[in-house]
Amino acid sequence: MTRQLTRLTSLCFLLCIGLMAQAQLNENFGDGDYTTNPVWITSNISPGGDWIINASQQLQSNDTVTNSAFYISTANALATSVQWEFYSQISFNPSSANYIDVYLIASASDISAAATTGYFVRIGNTTDEISLYRKDAGGVLTKIIDGADGILNTSNNVMKIKVIRDASNNFTLFRDLSGTGTSYSSEGSATDATYTTTSFFGILVKQSTSSFFKKHFFDDIIISSYVPDVTPPSIVSATATASTTIDVLFNETVDVATAQTLANYSASNGLGVPVNAVRDASNTSLVHLTFGTAIPNGVNCTLTVNGVQDIAGNAISNGTTTFSFYTPQRYDVVIDELIADPTPQVGLPNSEWIELKNTSAFPINLQGWKVGDASGISGAMPSFILKPDSFVIVCTGSAVPALSAFGKTISVTSFPSLDNAGETLSLIANNGTVIHAVAYSVNWYQNPIKKDGGWTLEMIDTKNPCAGSSNWKESNDPSGGTPGRKNSIDGNNADATAPGILRAYASDASTLVLLFDEPLDSTKAAIKTNYSVSDGIGNPANALPVGPLFDRVILSLSSSLQANKVYTVVVNGVTDCAGNTIGAKNKTRFGLASVTDSFDAVVNEILFNPKSGGYDYVELYNRSNKILDFKHLYLGNRNSSAQIDNLKQLSTETLLFFPGDYIVVTQNKEWVKNNYLAKNPDNFIELASMPGYNDDTSNIVLYNINGKIVDEFAYSNKWHFALIDNTEGVSLERIDYNGKTQTKENWHSAATSAGYGTPGYQNSQFRIDQQVQGEIKLTPEVFSPDNDGFDDFLTINYQFPERGYVANITIFDASGRPVRVLQKNALCTTGGYFRWDGLNDKLQKVPVGAYIVYTEIFNLQGKTKKFKHTTVVARRF
Repeated sequence: MTRQLTRLTSLCFLLCIGLMAQAQLNENFGDGDYTTNPVWITSNISPGGDWIINASQQLQSNDTVTNSAFYISTANALATSVQWEFYSQISFNPSSANYIDVYLIASASDISAAATTGYFVRIGNTTDEISLYRKDAGGVLTKIIDGADGILNTSNNVMKIKVIRDASNNFTLFRDLSGTGTSYSSEGSATDATYTTTSFFGILVKQSTSSFFKKHFFDDIIISSYVPDVTPPSIVSATATASTTIDVLFNETVDVATAQTLANYSASNGLGVPVNAVRDASNTSLVHLTFGTAIPNGVNCTLTVNGVQDIAGNAISNGTTTFSFYTPQRYDVVIDELIADPTPQVGLPNSEWIELKNTSAFPINLQGWKVGDASGISGAMPSFILKPDSFVIVCTGSAVPALSAFGKTISVTSFPSLDNAGETLSLIANNGTVIHAVAYSVNWYQNPIKKDGGWTLEMIDTKNPCAGSSNWKESNDPSGGTPGRKNSIDGNNADATAPGILRAYASDASTLVLLFDEPLDSTKAAIKTNYSVSDGIGNPANALPVGPLFDRVILSLSSSLQANKVYTVVVNGVTDCAGNTIGAKNKTRFGLASVTDSFDAVVNEILFNPKSGGYDYVELYNRSNKILDFKHLYLGNRNSSAQIDNLKQLSTETLLFFPGDYIVVTQNKEWVKNNYLAKNPDNFIELASMPGYNDDTSNIVLYNINGKIVDEFAYSNKWHFALIDNTEGVSLERIDYNGKTQTKENWHSAATSAGYGTPGYQNSQFRIDQQVQGEIKLTPEVFSPDNDGFDDFLTINYQFPERGYVANITIFDASGRPVRVLQKNALCTTGGYFRWDGLNDKLQKVPVGAYIVYTEIFNLQGKTKKFKHTTVVARRF
């Protein structure tokens, strides 16, 4: 009974072997079992078994016997017109005692036996190669294909191996050391018809010591019928990688000899045949071409390929593809959105980032591009094709997972820490060219709530990338921003304003620096004949636009400058990046600055008690004949211990203070300009914060870099004109800048007619001992307040010999009855005017007829003067 059962079991096993032998083999060990489906036969030398299926579902050696040879095999009947392919990894450097023989054809399951014949691929041995052998009876070995030496000379070798035997018994051995099966290289071919049948496929491992135990891995074993390749290779793509090089990618491995034959390639637009062709060392489907002529920028070219063969010898005929090369120009890619203060969060991740947009008509590879600020430059961007009119988010690596939910995202190392208050960011191409720069500021936020954080700044018109604050605004998107997509405020905002020169300064006797109100076209800004300097100096020797913003130009002068001499530079022909040519604002003064000494500059006016919500200002006047530098001046006060305190540097870079100039220092110049007449809007310096100046008394200290007091003013609110009931919003003006600072008689409240302040120009109460006859004049004598645009007002002009006069003006009718109190206690300057619109105190039209304008003038010194003038109110009927 036992003998019958044994015979039955053996018969079933042989039947299974026979059925499997007729089938192709496709084994990935995904079932975790090598004993079934298919059945693998092992040597079982090691007590724990020679083989296992590991956690990665790979076949792994498990033999722990030194100087052993162990195997595993399975039935296979495919011997001709067949293809073998398998994955292998050996985690050691092979040697004569440590290698693998993979039997493609074997006459018996015990492939270690000397009597077993067939063919095998040897992985390793002394020369660290992959070769094909034939094994004859008695263990005689013959090397059929001798692979390249040294390719396995590493401590960890990953590979995919493929062997083809066609119907003519031609063997070809391939290997792919990437382990992917996408980049096969041929180790050679040979013809051998010694064995044309087989029974088994198997793996034989030879190992020496424990250093090699369990370090053999196999997977994805496929044995299939070979169908000859009769299809020639085709071109997948041609990509320009530089101005003279393109990469041609085929759909399969190409023969190295024909792939590197120059005559097999030709490109249009005058490029012709390449001067070099190299098949890629790792990707055998890729060929690098180099041309002797630069690829036309931004022009589509056609590449034609003939004669390049695949490994089966099939040659491509008249294969064509198009390619182009484009060198990104300035503003082709712009920074069009950013967030420097992501908290409190509105709907975006708590991360800083910038967004880039491709404004050109060409795809642009950002590989190697960087982002920079004043503190340094980031690491290089990865390879990323930014398509036309598309966006990409750039951030630090840790922010990528969260931001990827909003759009395409790439990371750079050392991503700049974006300053909440603002800074200059630069986008730098891989060739070092500054493609775009933006000097953003927290003041670009127009909504004070969004200014506090959580909302992005967005560019309005990406075709106007240089406009600065006029082209940026906070996002309107409910999430707080639009990363990876079109900006919420996107629109047309063309730049039609010509650039203008802001100021200039000499950094030394032969170098002049010009500052403009917007970025310039750097090409035109570099033309030296666009600049001319007065006093015979003429055109500079050189003009250098300064990046990244290109809003300043350094001129090297042909002659040396003289100290304290005021020169003029005139600029013509330069344009902004929108093409607008510089217009009327094309000249400015400059010179060599001198050290500021005591009383060279004085405190000339101060607003220390502004209206509610307003800001203090201090006006300085240069009373010397020297050019001074605000970089070397500080404004401060004194603390409770009478020590100089809270010094604020007036400029971090050279800013010239010319003789006779008035300059206003404040924390908010726009507020001052909106509340007072600013005749010279450029004569302002805005500080991040002002020294504290009390509403009643305090000290204003003007200090130089050498620690010397230039001027000091201990003011008091009691120095205001006594008849002013409310001094809030009224500045205190210096009467004579040549007079003593700390003298009450040299200070007076700003005139009513001047709007209670004269920031940036001559004080309303200024005088230098000039006497004129005081008078009142009315024009016209007859006026018609009918709003027809002709003589609708009566103008009451006044001229007085000295400051401090107060005016009361009353209008009487012909019967002597008062109809209008026009002015009451109006503080006057030495010259000005008032107007009557023909209305009474109830703001009703007065009847036509004659009226008396009675003006009474007086001051605290008892000086009084009265004037009576007649006027006539007329109307059309």
